[in-house]
Amino acid sequence: HCSFEFDLCGWKQDENDDFDWHLRTSSTRKLGTGPATDHSLQEPSGHYIFTKNSFFQLPGQKSRIFSPVLSRKNKNCKVREGVVVEGTKNLISIIFYYHMYGAHIGSLIVYQRTTLKHEKILLNLTGNQGNFWQRKALTLSGDGDEDFQVVFEGRAGEGPKDGIALDDLTFSRGC
Repeated sequence: HCSFEFDLCGWKQDENDDFDWHLRTSSTRKLGTGPATDHSLQEPSGHYIFTKNSFFQLPGQKSRIFSPVLSRKNKNCKVREGVVVEGTKNLISIIFYYHMYGAHIGSLIVYQRTTLKHEKILLNLTGNQGNFWQRKALTLSGDGDEDFQVVFEGRAGEGPKDGIALDDLTFSRGC
């Protein structure tokens, strides 16, 4: 579980992207950019990660952050594609909260990436999703041949103010 209250918890910035995710609090935000509070503490002093459009980013430029490597050997962390598993309600692999608010929001794309850099899109959200934290639960899948990571990618939108925030990234116990 990562609430971002102290650090990035082993999540790493992609060195080949166009700009970065930043650890921040709502008390340091500028009016109209980002959430009023973090999700964990529901306070302006609480931390989350944020990627903000600015005059320096062109629409479509990417900001990526990725998880520590998860083992392919851990069968409880992911569901084999095409296989119906009894009790699949308990097989959700990652839960997180996102905030995407503003007229010029770009996209949030979540990938599952193998160590050989094959990427599978798990989620693709574009545009204004509302001025509140929303919960998303995703199931990781795959054939079990390679270790893998989860990648969050923010893509810049058309305007200089709006951005995407993430908080409370939690992998299921099986991971």
